[in-house]
Amino acid sequence: MPRTYPTVVHMLLEAVERAPERDALVCDGERLTYAGYLQCVAGLANELHEMGVAGERVAFILGNSLDICIAYFAAHLARAQVTPLNPLYTERELRPMLLDAAPQVLIYDDSQHDRDGRLAAELNIPHTLRIGAGQGSRRFIHPDQWRSTRLPSDLPFPGDLGTLQFTGGTTGRAKGANLTHAATSINLSQREVIFPMADDVERCLCVMPLFHCYASHMNLHAMALHRGTLVIQKRYHPADVLETLVRERITLFGGSPTLFAGLMNFAGFAQADFSLLNLSCSGGSPLPAEMLARWEDQTRTPIIEGYGQTEAGPVISFNPVNGVRKPGSVGVAVAQTELQIVDMETGMRVLSPGEKGEIRLRGPQLMRDYRNLPEETAQALRNGWLHTGDVGELDADGYLFIRGRKKEMIIVSGYNVFPREVEEVLHGNPAVREVAVVGRPDAYRGELPVAFVVARDGATLDAAELGGFCADRLAKYKIPAEFQIVEALPKTAVGKIDKLTLAEMAKSKREL
Repeated sequence: MPRTYPTVVHMLLEAVERAPERDALVCDGERLTYAGYLQCVAGLANELHEMGVAGERVAFILGNSLDICIAYFAAHLARAQVTPLNPLYTERELRPMLLDAAPQVLIYDDSQHDRDGRLAAELNIPHTLRIGAGQGSRRFIHPDQWRSTRLPSDLPFPGDLGTLQFTGGTTGRAKGANLTHAATSINLSQREVIFPMADDVERCLCVMPLFHCYASHMNLHAMALHRGTLVIQKRYHPADVLETLVRERITLFGGSPTLFAGLMNFAGFAQADFSLLNLSCSGGSPLPAEMLARWEDQTRTPIIEGYGQTEAGPVISFNPVNGVRKPGSVGVAVAQTELQIVDMETGMRVLSPGEKGEIRLRGPQLMRDYRNLPEETAQALRNGWLHTGDVGELDADGYLFIRGRKKEMIIVSGYNVFPREVEEVLHGNPAVREVAVVGRPDAYRGELPVAFVVARDGATLDAAELGGFCADRLAKYKIPAEFQIVEALPKTAVGKIDKLTLAEMAKSKREL
């Protein structure tokens, strides 16, 4: 294990000490050096401290910007628990999360003042800060604006709660995972063992949303750890991504399967310059092997695929940068982590390599609990093990392959069908751009697989041909009973395919 810092605040302080004049943050022409970064963080931390946030929560509803980066570290420095929320959520989705979190301060974008200001007033949140250029708003990015940039006298402790990260709200009430500072900091060191980054030279392009644990770990915290430069894009557009790769001399790029698919389908992708890019990483959902091969063939740079979960710090496994990478696999468990596949009925019987079951793990990066949800906590954390709800299998070398969600498994005439396997097969069809497989209730067989498929630009798809393609590669009961050819798949706010919506579509036999 490399050095582990007590908290990410201590990590940033050392970065400032060792590289004060290096660019820390870049976004839409705005730049902050590490020295300026800390001035803004310390100034806001002192202001938050005066608002009584120590031991409480600071929630923010912010998109990608320099301000959200400052807010993360300032809240931590003020010994508050950071609670990042998705700005694309509706009022209906935000209200229960804010009620649960009960923040002392809410930081939000001025463009959402009508919604977020009203919510803060209705929920009796004591303090609010509006970010923007309008009247009553402010920015955090000007180092000379602060009355004091001295560090608070008491830095956070490793055992303090550092983050309250909500797991989403697509399946009932969103659960808030309580993570200590130690869990977050240790997880950075664990990941470093198999996915090391270089000190003082990395320039990371952040397109993924910074309120999400994937981007906060792989982008925000990783760059501070390595004294690198975080280049932030407020909104994703393929042309902007490809231009920024060259202009900002990007060495590291993090994305999701949806993002990689969009880039490769963009007209300018084939002519793009990837000569400075050293490495890409993929997370959020499983990356089809065909997509990985196509990216690496056209860019001549590898994608390192990993797997994580909010409740686990978040990183659980990665394909090793300096070792064997297996397409279709999410790699091996990070350091100091035990990972097992157990039966899906009891969650107690450990399965052999090649057998599919629920993924469970234990290690120092796990959440403490779900906030205010003791029953859900007891279900997820059992005898020191986090039961992920994900289905996977290990090969003989200890590499993990994700097969889907436990709740997504389709049972056809008593046989288990894992959507991930069917999706992988369909991704192998050169005319397919994206695909998602869900289950539909059936009176005779229990359930039937239904595939929603998007064609690549210029290609045409035919349901009968797709059925024949699958028949050559899958057992009969795994072949989708229906193929819906659609223009696009619905996505969640963080870019994952929204299978809940698709399942409802399949159940009602409605088309997108």
